[in-house]
Amino acid sequence: MSETLIDIHMQVMWNRLISVVEEQAQTLIRTAFSTSVREAGDLSAGIFDLEGRMLAQAVTGTPGHVNAMAESVAHFINDIGPENIFEGDVYITNDPWKGTGHLHDITVVTPSFHHGKLVGYFASTAHVVDVGGRGFGPDAREVYEEGLFIPIMKFFDRGEVNRTLLHIVRNNVRESDKVVGDFYALAACNETGHRRLVDMLTEFNLEDLGTIGAFILKHSREATLERLRNLPHGSWSYSLDLDGYDEPVHLAAKLTISPDGVLVDFDGTSGMSKFGINVPLVYAKAYACYGIKCVVAPEIPNNAASLAPLEVAAPEGCILNAKRPAPVAVRHVLGHFVPDLVLGALHQALPGKVPAEGASALWNLHMSVRPVSDEIGGKGAEILMFNSGGTGARPSLDGLNATAFPSGVHTMPIEATENVGPIIVWRKELREGSGGAGEQRGGLGQIIEISAAEGYAFRFSAMFDRLGHPARGRDGGRDGAAGSVSLDDSTTLKGKGLQFVPEGRKLVLQLPGGGGYGTPAQRPAAAIDDDIANGYITKDQAAADYGRKK
Repeated sequence: MSETLIDIHMQVMWNRLISVVEEQAQTLIRTAFSTSVREAGDLSAGIFDLEGRMLAQAVTGTPGHVNAMAESVAHFINDIGPENIFEGDVYITNDPWKGTGHLHDITVVTPSFHHGKLVGYFASTAHVVDVGGRGFGPDAREVYEEGLFIPIMKFFDRGEVNRTLLHIVRNNVRESDKVVGDFYALAACNETGHRRLVDMLTEFNLEDLGTIGAFILKHSREATLERLRNLPHGSWSYSLDLDGYDEPVHLAAKLTISPDGVLVDFDGTSGMSKFGINVPLVYAKAYACYGIKCVVAPEIPNNAASLAPLEVAAPEGCILNAKRPAPVAVRHVLGHFVPDLVLGALHQALPGKVPAEGASALWNLHMSVRPVSDEIGGKGAEILMFNSGGTGARPSLDGLNATAFPSGVHTMPIEATENVGPIIVWRKELREGSGGAGEQRGGLGQIIEISAAEGYAFRFSAMFDRLGHPARGRDGGRDGAAGSVSLDDSTTLKGKGLQFVPEGRKLVLQLPGGGGYGTPAQRPAAAIDDDIANGYITKDQAAADYGRKK
């Protein structure tokens, strides 16, 4: 067979492998109990070789999960020990430093055997609704307060479920059926991947993943290095100031590009916080690599080899390299700003390629809803709702409204959220005028109003940012609107921490908008007319921002 035909044959198998892991992810979505998984897609799935190197990931999923999980499988192999890996095993952890950054993410790894021989591993991660402790929020002072810590261990041992583990979990979480149900959903999705892999190996008459794995890793690395050789080489720096918890946080990055790789150094970043906004390095690295790949090599498949030339360094103990037992529950807030940080440096090397800053961090809302008296007869509920502000304007396009970048999760439908507990979403609409002015306008945030149903009240953990530090515009574009948190009687609430919404009151969230790109005076008149007609800006804003006559 000619070399060209061999390459075509390999590419067909590579595509098939991607379809295998995509079906793996879809199984998780179909079987998950948590709305964050089945409605928002807060998950990851992938296949790994015998050394724990990721060969393929599902398109469905978040970069933070996927790129962090890319490092976690090797920890599973080392901690379980090769001599203890058997057919029918399933392994589990939520270790923030060996998994994906905080206790709410459960990572499950399943060894895959073919004809009695170990050929690889399937791994998946999902965010569960509760892990006990203080609940999902930034108020803890140590990881021990944040919930149940499951070290790398066996969930199934040669087909036998670990009932002791499940008994411990059921007695330490608030929503035991949902959490344990998600454990089984994660195991089921890996099993689906395994079965489809066996079908593929049988169809192509392969004994293992060695040949196709070597092809994937070789070509992915070569393609990535080729892109790097064609980039400007040198070093560029950028920084961000953000709200933090009780004091502002400074993030700094130095980006160095060479023909052999990219190094992101977070030297100069603030030290660790006393509260749970700290970020394990594995999660900061996951989003740093994602930010680079978005611009440098977006179409090259994401795997161990395409990630290998991208390196991250950080001073030990800085807020982007938190060490155990630091609290890390809402590591996503600062972690979601790492792409903005990296892209700001990359913009200096590649002008005209990088968007303006966006809202970036998800405005996750975790509500604990309870009846106000025993006479109600109802029971409480833990409800997690994902919400997104606007993305930054792009060099040739407006920013996206109410879109989760960089996390990529979906917004949960109101109907799905209201179905899992006694709350009412009274308002959820685009926030007029929140996108930064520019030749390209920043994406709009949202306004959301929520109350508990009659007879109920709720407390919520705020984990929001950009209240005091709005998204900055780029190349003359103006800043997006800052966010705000309040009650409907105008009582101002904090952007982070546990707070209370009494019966009869509404929580009002105004999500931040993205920054604009380019000088507002260059925006076409037709685009301004469309913005007014669509309710994106008012006539007064058109006059103030674009010099438009009223």
